Amino acid sequence: MPQEASPLKTRIQDDVKDAMRAKAKDRLGALRQITAAIKQAEVDNRADLSDDDVIAILTKMGKQRKEALEQYEKAGREDLASIERAELVIIEEFLPAQMDEAEIQQAVQNAIEQVGASSVRDMGAVMNILRPQMQGRADMSLVSNQVKSALNG
Repeated sequence: MPQEASPLKTRIQDDVKDAMRAKAKDRLGALRQITAAIKQAEVDNRADLSDDDVIAILTKMGKQRKEALEQYEKAGREDLASIERAELVIIEEFLPAQMDEAEIQQAVQNAIEQVGASSVRDMGAVMNILRPQMQGRADMSLVSNQVKSALNG
């Protein structure tokens, strides 16, 4: 059997086995959704995924759950919202620790200085530095807003 490209993927697969043994039906369902998304990406790319690739998939899945959760709460569907909330908790177990506001601001400031950015026109260069550092650790739309306000202010 070939060597696994991603220790994170291996950890997820081990958790699937543990959930099966524990007969944790809801957890198993969420973990199977994660493994299906990973396998789909591997088939699409015809390659094993790295931890960064898996984190990108998990980040996207987490964002989808948050959006669905918001919609269900607005619609008063607490039954469906609780399912999304539970899946989100499981997805977040595999994501790196989230950066706090101060860490994000510091990283934005460092990237602006590194690029020598002085206006919003330099935003792309700043984001290119921040994206790999923060992928899966911060909401990139919030980071983008912080970069924009830092460059405007």
